[in-house]
Amino acid sequence: MGHKGEALRQRIIVAADLLFYQRGYENTSFSDIAKDVGISRGNFYYHFKTKDEILNAVIDTRVSDIEQMLNEWGKQYPDPRQRIQHYIDILTNNQENIKSHGCPIGSLCSELAKQNHALQQDANKMLTVLRDWLTVQLKELGLGKEARQTAMHLLARSQGIASITNAFEDKTFLQQEVKRLKQWLDEQIQ
Repeated sequence: MGHKGEALRQRIIVAADLLFYQRGYENTSFSDIAKDVGISRGNFYYHFKTKDEILNAVIDTRVSDIEQMLNEWGKQYPDPRQRIQHYIDILTNNQENIKSHGCPIGSLCSELAKQNHALQQDANKMLTVLRDWLTVQLKELGLGKEARQTAMHLLARSQGIASITNAFEDKTFLQQEVKRLKQWLDEQIQ
């Protein structure tokens, strides 16, 4: 595949990712994605034969983007506490989208789990990458054996905040919970 072909493939993945987030995987069709990208279905099938192939590419892209973001934070913030606070700030930075559609990671994982989808475990990699990264940060802050459990709790709370914010379409709730989450974090690492 040439440079142009790869660029088109990336455009398809980006469009599919957004549509899966806004409408859900199940409610997004080949036609929706092709229309969004502005290509014919034939051209589309050249790149992806099935919807699961697109889903797989979307998941791989998201996992890679998450890893890249976390690596950047590692370079940008010398203090693990700052890195975790930055993770928590994702909620505030994306509050409009979360209010409308929930968390892009959590919503996809739970939709695939409901369908007992073959790619459910692959989608869970997104959460696993975050959990493992949070565990490392918390170990650096001296949590030792408690680090992994605390990382899971942090992940659960952030997913819960996103879920409730979306259900009630309430950004004020999100902002209050982010403050509480940061206070809780400070208590854990003292």
